[in-house]
Amino acid sequence: MAERISDETMEYVSILAKLALTEEERESARTDLCEMLDYIDQLNELDTSDILPMSHVFAVNNVFREDVVTNGDGSKDALSNAPERNESGFIVPKTIG
Repeated sequence: MAERISDETMEYVSILAKLALTEEERESARTDLCEMLDYIDQLNELDTSDILPMSHVFAVNNVFREDVVTNGDGSKDALSNAPERNESGFIVPKTIG
């Protein structure tokens, strides 16, 4: 079994997890955490020296595309319907003070 988890560590973990554990629940959680640590120790025994680290489970290629304007922004068409406009936008009445 992994190194015994101290009472202080269990108290700290329960505070972080915002759990109010009874003594029975704390012992059960301690046992579960020890089992998890034992399993992690087993994984550490594997030779992974020839395995490249990965940042994602699936092979991910660049999903971004080039930003190419194909049909313009349509601002001239939009401004053609405006009751009042200047060179680059609509003129609207002042709404605050």
